[in-house]
Amino acid sequence: MNKDLRFSIKSIPFDEHYQPANSTRITTNFANLARGQQREENLRNTFRMINNRFNALAHWDNPTGDRYAVTLDIISVGIHTSDEHTSALPLIELLKTSITDRSSQQQIAGIVGNNFSSYVRDYDFSVLLPEHNKHLPGFSVPDDFGELHGRLYQHFVNSDIYKAHFGKQPVICLSVSGNRTYQRTENRHPVLGAEYVQDAYSLTDAYFSKMGLSVRYFMPPGSAAPLAFYFSGDLLSDYSSLELISTISTMDSFQKIYRPEIYNANSPAGKSYLPSLNNTDFSFTRIVYDREERSRLAVEQGNFAKEHFIRPCSAFFAQNSALAG
Repeated sequence: MNKDLRFSIKSIPFDEHYQPANSTRITTNFANLARGQQREENLRNTFRMINNRFNALAHWDNPTGDRYAVTLDIISVGIHTSDEHTSALPLIELLKTSITDRSSQQQIAGIVGNNFSSYVRDYDFSVLLPEHNKHLPGFSVPDDFGELHGRLYQHFVNSDIYKAHFGKQPVICLSVSGNRTYQRTENRHPVLGAEYVQDAYSLTDAYFSKMGLSVRYFMPPGSAAPLAFYFSGDLLSDYSSLELISTISTMDSFQKIYRPEIYNANSPAGKSYLPSLNNTDFSFTRIVYDREERSRLAVEQGNFAKEHFIRPCSAFFAQNSALAG
């Protein structure tokens, strides 16, 4: 059955003219920005934030603070479960960063990953998990929670088509958990900044471990809170400074928009840090974003995944030796 499991990759620019495709999860960070009457202004302001953040971090040989520009591409991954399928089922979407050095006119590869969007993840967290806990006295997770999603992800990043398109494994950068306490260590990285460690792994950490990813937490210079970096291999050795800065500048900007209480707080995280969306000492960006709508749509899109992906393909997943566990 393994030969029947195939992936396809599509790449489109994420710029001020971007409009989400019908197969794109509307809860995705970049898709949410590209909606409504202020769509183009939202996107222009976002890219301005990203470029300013990049140049602030890549400050060497950059006296005017405008040497670099970041461009983004949306990587949409489809899965084909048999040769008879003429179209792919949407699986995940990632962002790929690229860097232009305006001084030398050199194009520099960035990192693929960054933002992470998955219909199956929506199903697991927004449909399966609430259904599992509906009548239980305390919170728990199913024994196989995240197993299928993790195997699908690992099968993709180890596939020939992934290796043909990308030279390095993804780095995914997310917000820290609001129910974990983070302690600052003495470890400092020149780009990633101060490292933090958490008191216990979060449900997201456990979920991403099923994808073969480890996590480390760093608060880059000028950031208000640590970011969670999910990776395989060695985060500090496998990627160049400019590659890491491309991820930081992109995802720190996104988080300032989506979680300003944490990432656009007026006071930075201290030595012991408990993130909170109830923080009132923060500043809004000028970029419009509807967080409540995003939560509601996550449930709708989780149900879509259940109807169009999980149920129709359950027999295939059970029989495929790469996915059956």
